[in-house]
Amino acid sequence: MSAFETFALIYDQVMDEQLYDEWLAFTFRHLKKEKQLLELACGTGELALRFAKKGYDVTALDLSEDMLTVANQQAQSEQVDVQFVQGDMLDLSDIGSFEVVTCYSDSICYLANEEEVQTAFNEVYQVLKKDGVFLFDVHSLYQMDKVFPDYDYHYQAEDFAFLWESYPGEAPHSIEHFLIFFIKDEEDTFTREDELHLERTYPLATYQSLLEKAGFSQVELYADFRDSEPTETSQRWFFVCHK
Repeated sequence: MSAFETFALIYDQVMDEQLYDEWLAFTFRHLKKEKQLLELACGTGELALRFAKKGYDVTALDLSEDMLTVANQQAQSEQVDVQFVQGDMLDLSDIGSFEVVTCYSDSICYLANEEEVQTAFNEVYQVLKKDGVFLFDVHSLYQMDKVFPDYDYHYQAEDFAFLWESYPGEAPHSIEHFLIFFIKDEEDTFTREDELHLERTYPLATYQSLLEKAGFSQVELYADFRDSEPTETSQRWFFVCHK
């Protein structure tokens, strides 16, 4: 079973909804009148729907068909117009052009290596219109090296249980998230499903160098949803990149 297949079924139940509000607020603080928005790695579409409700013309892309199934169901239920597209951020050649591209929830960290990160930045630069803005976040070195190792999280509901355990990965500044699900079926028995999620981050200087190589002329750096510079203990780095 591929990563995110089972996770898609319960993602919104275990996700902290306040994070969506914070991503939304951070984005609005750094945009002007831009309205054409592409959200990369949109997952179940919760943030895409919120952008659309604020008047944005939203296209939302994700690699996972299972996540997009949930996203489309939510959009139909709430009668919100979002164009959901199954695709890979490493190839955006056919998706169109946009004034804004976002990629939140540390989705860049799921790319396998530095070369893939460079490719993603290159692709984003190409689909951005003149004076376009690219906003994304990643885990900091502190988060990867100090917080995540030996992290565990357990969540239990009436129809499922969820266990999340994290271990240091083989590559520098990487982590392996081992997810265990127990899902209740129609016969009131629980079926176990396992998923392995791999994430990796890089020093700030590496991200800045890759963005510069992609062509971004101005890059602003923030941390932990606030408009303040990162510190040694910042857990999430935010980038606002101008074409």
